[in-house]
Amino acid sequence: MRKFDTKVQYLKYKVLRQIAKHVWKGDLQETLLDIPKEIIPGKVPTMRCCVYKERAIMVEQIKIAMGGDPENPNVIEVIEDACDECPAGGYSVTDTCRGCLAHRCEDVCPKHALVFDSHQKATIDKSLCINCGKCAQVCPYSAIVNRKRPCENACKIHAISMADDGVSYIDNEKCISCGACMYQCPFGAISDKSYIVNVVELLKERIAEPSKKIYAVVAPSIASQFKYAKLGQVIAGIKELGFSHVVEAALGADMVADAESEELLAKGFLTSSCCPAFVDYVHKAFPQMVPNISGNLSPMAMISKFIKEKVEGASVVFIGPCTAKKMEVKKENVKPYVDWVLTFEELQALFDSVDIDIMGLKEEPLDHASYFGRIFARCGGLADAVGQGVKEHGSAMEVKAVSCDGIENCHTALLLKAKGRSDANFIEGMACSGGCVGGAGCLTHGERNRIMVDKHGKEATDQTITEAIRDVQENVEMK
Repeated sequence: MRKFDTKVQYLKYKVLRQIAKHVWKGDLQETLLDIPKEIIPGKVPTMRCCVYKERAIMVEQIKIAMGGDPENPNVIEVIEDACDECPAGGYSVTDTCRGCLAHRCEDVCPKHALVFDSHQKATIDKSLCINCGKCAQVCPYSAIVNRKRPCENACKIHAISMADDGVSYIDNEKCISCGACMYQCPFGAISDKSYIVNVVELLKERIAEPSKKIYAVVAPSIASQFKYAKLGQVIAGIKELGFSHVVEAALGADMVADAESEELLAKGFLTSSCCPAFVDYVHKAFPQMVPNISGNLSPMAMISKFIKEKVEGASVVFIGPCTAKKMEVKKENVKPYVDWVLTFEELQALFDSVDIDIMGLKEEPLDHASYFGRIFARCGGLADAVGQGVKEHGSAMEVKAVSCDGIENCHTALLLKAKGRSDANFIEGMACSGGCVGGAGCLTHGERNRIMVDKHGKEATDQTITEAIRDVQENVEMK
């Protein structure tokens, strides 16, 4: 079974794997210049015009894989040499234009940007066009199309534009670090900064000092990844890397569901705090609704806070599908609890950097969280969990939840509420399509991910949120 959706992911993985290998060996700085040749040993290009351009791009990928530009606060960066400078987008007339007499496109254009040749075939004057799309809507032949760069099309908050030199540019004031552009770029020209070097160095510390506690907090969406092996084997592989404990972030989700349901009962209306990209979007696009954002930490931060407060000297690494989590850990209220963040892509690179074949490992259990904590990974799971939390608090309050995945749907839900056209008392927002199961850092994407998360939820030992929280409080180290 394929480990990745695309060749772009595979190339990124190879860079991460080689870097991790050399960090384990302790010779990274001495061998940095050799890594491109290790990955592309021959003189035959595999993806670009020549092997030299491939290696030049790989040098930039290596920089991002080692933490990226320290001057850029965003965790998402553009690799300029890799950007193919896709043709500028916007509306254009195709060969389907029949040169009709009606000229409806001309009639609706507010800027008179439509011009016609001697055969009455239309063209669009780009200096006048404002990309309103009215011409495309009325064309009887659907001859006018809107072509966008893949990255621009993926970014629903319009944080990506084309710089003067044709390279994609990310506006950090708008960007919410969701990584949608990164996953959709067919040339791998957009990537997330990696902390894989820091994590390997942390694990090496435990080799030198075995008593050191290093917790891997895994997102519930892990149940939908690594499809070539069993979940218990993935957990065993994480421990084989050197982590002393593996804990479900779903335990933090149980804690969030309990606290957030109580907060909802007190305030009457909330928007969720679990998805950092969604929270960032509310701050940037709907500042008037910031007071309605739940005051609770995300599940990642909630369980990590619990660990740090109960286990002296513990280190915590979050492993999940989310690039925005790498921004979340920079926040002052989260930074003390989570040391580093890895994506599932990076975890696969770690396994292979030390030749761990997880399919050959004996399964390890992951059985602390409730059903409701585990289904946070897919859209609608948080709303279901908050509804359950309200019931467990003994309230008859009706939770009128709107669950939205993808920023466009989140925008619609927030806008309707802001204009008083929605009676929802809880908005669950998830920036990625399908929720965390569609995160940019996933190995694979698709509807099957949601099915596998639901299956994982139904295998939970504790079926109520209250039971799960009680059990974790009684089992502090969560072995």
